[in-house]
Amino acid sequence: MGGGGGRGAPGLRLLASLSDHGGFVPGCGRLHRSGQANGAGEKIGGVAQRDEADRGGAPPEVSEPHGPGGVGRALRDIILGGQDGLVNVLGLILGVAAATQQVRVIIAAGLAATFSESIAMAGVAYTSALADHDYYQAQLAKERREVEEVPDVETEEIREIFRNRGLKGKVLEEVVQEITSNKDTWVDVMMRDELHLTPVTTEGVRGRALVTGFSTLVGSLIPLVPFFLMPLLGMSVGTATLIAVPLCAVVLFGVGAYKAVTLVGDWRISGLQMTLIGMVSAAAGYLIGRLLHVSGS
Repeated sequence: MGGGGGRGAPGLRLLASLSDHGGFVPGCGRLHRSGQANGAGEKIGGVAQRDEADRGGAPPEVSEPHGPGGVGRALRDIILGGQDGLVNVLGLILGVAAATQQVRVIIAAGLAATFSESIAMAGVAYTSALADHDYYQAQLAKERREVEEVPDVETEEIREIFRNRGLKGKVLEEVVQEITSNKDTWVDVMMRDELHLTPVTTEGVRGRALVTGFSTLVGSLIPLVPFFLMPLLGMSVGTATLIAVPLCAVVLFGVGAYKAVTLVGDWRISGLQMTLIGMVSAAAGYLIGRLLHVSGS
């Protein structure tokens, strides 16, 4: 933004005005001042990227604060699959163990649930990611069509968005004009600030499905460990059941605590919440098994 550029001076005045209003425009990002004389360090999210492109330069790299990152997303998939598998199979085998003392039946039921649940969770992770992507693309196409067909209505919606953020008067109109002068930026703001949607890609969907499925498999096997050890340790079904419950409770608490430490939240509350959910599910399975008790060796 050179001092003599036709776009430079209005752009600097606009950025300065926005800075006076707190420097933050939801949907566009935070205003940063680098102190560079040419104003290249002054940017407002997507608007600045367009300004850089108009000048022939590469757009500045802007970090994406929306949505879970790679590590957070992987952790979410692992926790989702592991918790689902552990809780479901624990409830199932407690119900079966309460209904019959035949260890082969208990293990067979647990393994059947383990593998069917793992495949199902992998499929759900895959199809739900594709569904999210398809929904985003449908809404994106809708917003682009509305920008073309009813620009006055869409302009007023932009104005209302930033009016609700505290902008008014000349500053508000300059922001509206700046955003609506580029349809890509316009649509992006509408998607984020009106529909509260962020871009969804299909990249890595198969990998996420495999992670979810494998996590479900591992989680599902944990409640079965005591029953697998029965012949080696000479345990009864009752003893194996008494070991499975606290074992799963400890695992659930640890996973919940780790989630809070890694992402956000109080590790004690998160651990207790996850443990409570698992134990309530297990209790439901046990009660049903008791109601349908079948005698046998």
